Amino acid sequence: MSQTERRPASTSLFRLKPINTAVEETGLKRVLGAGNLVALGVGAIIGAGLFSLTGIAASENAGPAVVLSYLIAAVACGFAGLCYSELASMIPAAGSAYSFAYVSLGEFVAWIIGWDLVLEYAVGAATVSVSWSRYVVSLLADWGIALPERLTASPFETVRLASGAEAAGIANLPAVFAIVVITMLLIRGVSDSAKVNAVIVAIKLTVIAAVIGFGLPYVHATNYHPFIPPNDGTFGHFGFSGVMRAAGTIFFAYIGFDAVSTTAQEARNPARDMPIGIIGSLLVCVTVYMAFSLVLTGMVNYHDMLGDAAPVATAIDHTPFGWLKTAVKLGIICGFTSVMLVLLLGQSRVFYAMASDGLLPSFFARTHARFRTPWLSNLFFMMVTGVLAAFLPISELGHMTSIGTLLAFTIVCIGVLVLRRTQPDRERRFRIPGGATVPLLGVLSCLTVMASLDSLTWVRLVVWLLIGFAIYFGYSRSRSVLAPR
Repeated sequence: MSQTERRPASTSLFRLKPINTAVEETGLKRVLGAGNLVALGVGAIIGAGLFSLTGIAASENAGPAVVLSYLIAAVACGFAGLCYSELASMIPAAGSAYSFAYVSLGEFVAWIIGWDLVLEYAVGAATVSVSWSRYVVSLLADWGIALPERLTASPFETVRLASGAEAAGIANLPAVFAIVVITMLLIRGVSDSAKVNAVIVAIKLTVIAAVIGFGLPYVHATNYHPFIPPNDGTFGHFGFSGVMRAAGTIFFAYIGFDAVSTTAQEARNPARDMPIGIIGSLLVCVTVYMAFSLVLTGMVNYHDMLGDAAPVATAIDHTPFGWLKTAVKLGIICGFTSVMLVLLLGQSRVFYAMASDGLLPSFFARTHARFRTPWLSNLFFMMVTGVLAAFLPISELGHMTSIGTLLAFTIVCIGVLVLRRTQPDRERRFRIPGGATVPLLGVLSCLTVMASLDSLTWVRLVVWLLIGFAIYFGYSRSRSVLAPR
């Protein structure tokens, strides 16, 4: 069957990609099992947010009840996770939310989400690399190794030199180093990348388990009273509203599971393994988050964590185990490393799918003759994220990651509802129970969290999307494989 027959031409902005075309075989290797996918999800989700957001949410909003906030956030995120699982089992294609949108809501919506995912994956990886750099520099300093200060910060940052003088940074070279090494690993193949990720995930889970295990004897029951501190008259400042506000704050600690679905065409049995990978990684993470936050708030009174950027270090000070501080830094570095690996993996697969559909230049879809990975796409984003990490103060850009992800979640939940109506007889190896309830709750919860974000973040999103529209109408629409020839 020719490409034209399989992909009927149309001038509509909402032309749909046939599902059979979306899942056709490609040059990517099918080497990932369910265990690999769970590890990839855990690798993407558990980062340094666990070590910092817990203290912030407990001290400012929920007190010890931050444990409940983690559970509530997991339920909200789980709605989107279930929707991802249904679509991934039905449309096991590279590209994640982009591919799901293309077959359910049309090309223009798919372009919006594919362009939007750059904010989650590429910008997110650059942001994480800068934080990775800071922890590595700190850990090396603990070991008596000092790196040149100006080569660990961007030109827009001020650093203190060994002489005591202050100077502007030149470039954040450790961050660039991390991106280059991870990219080289990804080019070698997703199998090797998954193995390395599994080792990193094991290390950081071991560190978290050590903090929980060694911290348990130093938990004081009095720190749990009152478990839900009374509201002080301000919405979101303790009481049940505080628990809910904290859930919104820590919602972003769960972001990352969606990157699992970008590897659908590299899974051995995607219809079965994708739901296991997505839901399994969420279950692992909510268990870890709740246990960790319960021990942390038991060791340190939530009042004492106000304004504390490193509450875990404060908690460790309550124990005689000073070596745990080094272990925590190692765990955070491992957490960042696995997050960068999965984000850069996801980004290259999204652009691979978009290029295969003609919406981007074909080199993004070109696979390596030996490794069968989209290596040119990997190299392109190595340069993009490397430049961002080296030369820009991207902490503000990091806020874009959250709104971009939530928009993707919303569209995926809507896609489930649309496909159930337009293709009710299509095989679904995994189907969300309860009819339309879960997808609707997913849309509602994601839009609610988006509404809580500041106006500047919304402005940045609109500007980014306008740039995307210019590219779509100027290049992609006429070159789409669905466009008339």
